[in-house]
Parts: sequence; structure tokens; C-alpha cells
Amino acid sequence: MKPTRAGSTENISVSMPSELVTELRSRTGRRGLSSYITEAVRHQLAMGGLAEIVASHEDVHGELTEQEIEAARRELFEDENAQDLDRGAA
Repeated sequence: MKPTRAGSTENISVSMPSELVTELRSRTGRRGLSSYITEAVRHQLAMGGLAEIVASHEDVHGELTEQEIEAARRELFEDENAQDLDRGAA
């Protein structure tokens, strides 16, 4: 997932467990921390939106079947899986 920059930013304060912050900094460095957290929040919001769509669909049409879930998974991740296969991953 390629990070995108917002037109404007706002500084906020967030409390997190120290060990989590330590691990984040070891993976991102101090300068990459904000970008990493921004993308994680963006991803979480997208997943929440997807969950709302699924819930709405299930309210009207009933629970998704395993076949429908697998078809959606293939459609969503087809390109990603094809790249993995090109690299020799299973």
C-alpha cells in the first residue's frame, strides 16, 4: 500500500503502550512513525467501511456464503496473488 499525503495535517496526542511504541520506532524510525500510523488508521477505516457494506448486504440478502466470500477474495486480491506466484510464493 503506497502512502498518500493529505493536503493539511493536524498534530494530535495519542497514548500507546510503551512496548508498542518501541517496536514501531524500531520498524519505522522516528520520521516514519507518523506515516505508518496514518496508513494504519486509513486501513482500519477502510476495513470498517467494508464491514458496514457487508452488514448492510447481509441485512437484505442474508449471510454471505463461503462461495461468495471466496469469489470476493479472488476479485479483491487477484493481482496481489498473481504477483506472489510470479515471485515463486504459494
